[in-house]
Amino acid sequence: MLLESCGYVPAPLNGEDYVELLPERWQAINAYGIRIKHRTYDSHELNPLRRQHSGVAEKKGLWEIHHDPYDVSRIWVRDRRGGADGWITVFWKHLHRVGAPFGEMAWDHARAQVPGGTEEQIADAAAALLSRAYDGPDEEKARPSKRSRQDRRVAARTRATNIDRPIPDPLAAQPAHDDEADTDLAEVIPLGLFDPLANPWRRP
Repeated sequence: MLLESCGYVPAPLNGEDYVELLPERWQAINAYGIRIKHRTYDSHELNPLRRQHSGVAEKKGLWEIHHDPYDVSRIWVRDRRGGADGWITVFWKHLHRVGAPFGEMAWDHARAQVPGGTEEQIADAAAALLSRAYDGPDEEKARPSKRSRQDRRVAARTRATNIDRPIPDPLAAQPAHDDEADTDLAEVIPLGLFDPLANPWRRP
């Protein structure tokens, strides 16, 4: 009914909307934290939640976790304690080993290079892959045999999806409201009522 009377009104997304739209998964919070694809995420904010029931009986007490496939540096855990509905940002335990953001594609490729490797070894392989990706064309020509076609494809995709990519923080404080900026308002010009059934080519 609203669409028929007013049409579509685009609205900007805030940080919480960004997290809400990310892919979700349901997992337990263990003593070591949360493990996703051989990556361990942990934070002191998870201490009250470790080995606890989430309160969601339909999911057998698991916790709702949202993650970004293009940035494995952090995940978000929904916190429903005390009737609140917020997010806990949890960072990857070995984030300090990799100096650039990357996604699941680069992680899976690095993991395939060290089959059976530990989490630290996979992180080091991912860091080496990203280092080769950011070497530049001159060094690329100097050692063409060291990079396979798959390496070049993954490196190019990772670099393309992470250059200057902003990551909104849902827990960031909202900017203070400036009362003085509202004193001088522009003239409001009302729009006509949108009629979806009207002929758009007929002039009134």
